[in-house]
Amino acid sequence: MQTRLTVISAALMTMGLSAAVQANDPLYPEQWHLKNTGQNAFAQNPAIAGHDMNTDLTQAMGIGGVGVKVAVIDTGLQTDHIDLKDNVVPGSRNLIEDSEYPDDYPIDTNGHGTAVGGLIAAVGQNSEGVRGVAPRASLLGFNWLSSQTIEGWLISHGADPSTRDVRVFNQSYGFSPIDPIPFDENDPEFKLELDTMADVSSGNYYNNGGSIFVKSAGNGYRYFSTGGFFVLPGDFFAGGNNNGLPMHNANQSYDNANYYNLVTSAMKADGTLASYSSVGANVWVTAPAGEYGSDYPAMVTTDLMGCDEGFNTTSGLGRNGLHGGTEYDPECNYTSAMNGTSSAAPNTAGVIAAVMSTNHALSARDVRALIAETASATDADHSGVNLEFTDSEGDVVSYEAISPWKKNAAGVSFHDFYGFGLVNLDEAMKRARMTNNVLPPQQISDWVNNDTEVSVPDASLAGGESSITLTDDLTVESVQVKITLDHARIPDLAIELISPSGTRSVLQTPRSGLVGQALDPTITGFENQLMLSNQFYGESAKGDWTLRAIDTNGDEVFSFIAYFNRDAIYQVPMDNNQQPGVIKDWSLRIFGH
Repeated sequence: MQTRLTVISAALMTMGLSAAVQANDPLYPEQWHLKNTGQNAFAQNPAIAGHDMNTDLTQAMGIGGVGVKVAVIDTGLQTDHIDLKDNVVPGSRNLIEDSEYPDDYPIDTNGHGTAVGGLIAAVGQNSEGVRGVAPRASLLGFNWLSSQTIEGWLISHGADPSTRDVRVFNQSYGFSPIDPIPFDENDPEFKLELDTMADVSSGNYYNNGGSIFVKSAGNGYRYFSTGGFFVLPGDFFAGGNNNGLPMHNANQSYDNANYYNLVTSAMKADGTLASYSSVGANVWVTAPAGEYGSDYPAMVTTDLMGCDEGFNTTSGLGRNGLHGGTEYDPECNYTSAMNGTSSAAPNTAGVIAAVMSTNHALSARDVRALIAETASATDADHSGVNLEFTDSEGDVVSYEAISPWKKNAAGVSFHDFYGFGLVNLDEAMKRARMTNNVLPPQQISDWVNNDTEVSVPDASLAGGESSITLTDDLTVESVQVKITLDHARIPDLAIELISPSGTRSVLQTPRSGLVGQALDPTITGFENQLMLSNQFYGESAKGDWTLRAIDTNGDEVFSFIAYFNRDAIYQVPMDNNQQPGVIKDWSLRIFGH
């Protein structure tokens, strides 16, 4: 199995919510993701008021995750942190091999996991520091990123008695591959992980209505790291932006194409996409994360206690107005520089925990649906991304690689940047109070296959297309695709799926960082590459589904940059394919009802 490369990479205000209640957690007024008033969160420039997760009513009602356990699967968790310890419950584990620490202490030497835990469930109304999205939820921690064994994975992801009553698993980690990775259901370890997530999500391990795995989309829009070097677009140092397209599409990573992972992208404090956030058709929602905390706001959350470790240290003086033992936090117990989709995921996890505590009768699928159906269309005027290229006839043509906000045939709005939109806690909470059942029982169709070979012409909008007919009359929740396709220069390709109702979803954007062929000539293209789309939510699955592969580049040479350090920067060329690509085989299955 491929080794993972982790990326550590207000209505109530008008009703009299008092300033004293707000200020009970001293740093809460700077937590723009909870209530955005245009504060600067200790950065140089302010947020744009109104772009937040709409939490006022839920928090004022005291609905804060009571009775819901959340697992932080990360670098660990400082369980005795002054602003976390009252929410930490038994069950945390230290997964570091041969550790001298007690088995129940998930030692965090980095601070990443402790910052994640604070976003989810820092204790509220305790006159300390910050407040979590679900400030009364229960926390467990696992330092799995420090010891990535299959045994540790199973313990931390719900296959152990200590975690079988966990309702939300937060995974603020991921990897960005340069090689296509086959979806191999016969790999024993992969199958064990997939079966575990299916069982935990459905509640087969514990009669709790199932659990939700929240997953960060990745931080690779502009560039990403892998195998000891950074992969950048060829025009990066010339001031280019890769034609406005992501180097890491979230569907490149097979764990992000896993239906059981609720994938989250990241939003800035002005309501637009964070500069680094990976995106794709597999994104479910977006959540606040911010930028880097110096020029523009990031997250204000818990940090490793003391000024000698974590993100906020005495050496960090000047990074922003909080760090360095300042009057706002003299003991350096908090940070205002946490960001990345690592922050978007726990903000989403906190919303889910709060919604679950609103109505414990709701299943995990019901809560997923509520989160999607109540999300807000942030950045509503975003125009998408069009890629211009010269086709094989010498004409300049335009390809809509990322669409603007569009409604599908079921009337559901979707955007590859934001999924169904920005999580909206108060609206989801209101819906949760009104129903015990959102969705009928789930049905998962069998894989349906088409192995007829289809040519993919070079530099042509016509592309190559192949269809599969489904006879099951299911309502779609998500669609998974496996594709085997030969092509000598994968970054040229756009992969689309078109539903029987005519909705088009771009599963893989062109100009991606899937450049492994330049380093390994044995890679012939995609082999059982797994991709997922949520864009067809609510549509009928019955009828003809069409897969299209489009070659968007006829240039003789396409290049990328391999950046090891300032003294080792390499422009790596990739020659154009001499032969048309070939769709050799593809399969499709529906998660629906």
